[in-house]
Amino acid sequence: MKNVLSILLFISLFYSCDNKDQQRYVSKSSGNINNLVVVAENQLWEDSVGEAIRDVLAAPVEGLSKEEPQFSMNQMPPSVFSGFAKKNRIVLKIEKGKDASTKIATDAFARPQTMVVVSGQTNEDIIEQITSNAPKIIDAFNKEEVKEKQRRISKSLFNDEPIRKQLGLSMRFPTAYRIAKQEGDFFWLRRDIETGTVDIMLYEVPMSFIKDNNSAVVDVVRVRDSVGKIHIEGPIEGSYMGTEDAFSPFISKTIIDNKPAFVTKGLWDVKNAFMSGPFINYAIEDKVNNRYIIAEGYVFAPSVTKRNYVFELESIIKSLAIK
Repeated sequence: MKNVLSILLFISLFYSCDNKDQQRYVSKSSGNINNLVVVAENQLWEDSVGEAIRDVLAAPVEGLSKEEPQFSMNQMPPSVFSGFAKKNRIVLKIEKGKDASTKIATDAFARPQTMVVVSGQTNEDIIEQITSNAPKIIDAFNKEEVKEKQRRISKSLFNDEPIRKQLGLSMRFPTAYRIAKQEGDFFWLRRDIETGTVDIMLYEVPMSFIKDNNSAVVDVVRVRDSVGKIHIEGPIEGSYMGTEDAFSPFISKTIIDNKPAFVTKGLWDVKNAFMSGPFINYAIEDKVNNRYIIAEGYVFAPSVTKRNYVFELESIIKSLAIK
């Protein structure tokens, strides 16, 4: 009997140790949204490698009236990358003297965490890795931060039942927003901030309104200006929110809810009212219902940085799902 118990105890300990190895404990990650830790020797950071990193990851966000970097960066040498510093949610690590490569590690020191490790024998090798893999690096960090922002938003969600009933879609946004206006299939959501408002418009248009060709940006602007004229009045009689003429919007393609979409970034303004700000407009193709769902976020916040507000709007719209 003793022998049987000893065997059972040995088997239990063996599998217990094996499970611990498989389920390695890592602490919870931390950090402000879009705050990137760069682990690199000081000399590399101050030289051409640092310049390449800043050119790629601190490049201005498209569509803002004033330049703001895509990521705020804090650099530290490898010797001090320990303890709390390892818990940052997004990390770029530079390793000189190794074969040239760019690798993406998940939950290496904390969870959730995305760490990009760029290596090379020389500065030139490292710079080539950074520049040639820039889209992949940015996308990896951006997806992690959108996921984190959506997690924070999910802690206190607005009941979107009116939107579900009218437009046949769901979207996850916090209770800090309110439905300021609903007319038919048009919804205007607003969140008050200290210096202004953060707003979202939701509506639908027939697919024929936006052509999938070189004129798509013209079609998007025409649609948003016509909707602004009807629904978003300015403070002066006859004024309304339109698209700023002096600033050419950026347009690209993306995927929302597994559906093709145009994403347009630019500046809105109200003529003769000295009001303007950035907008991000998603035209999501819904072939089943022969329509585009238009989800647009815009910010009115004079004299303050707007990157984080636009990122919040982007994260909310990316949660949209057509039912």
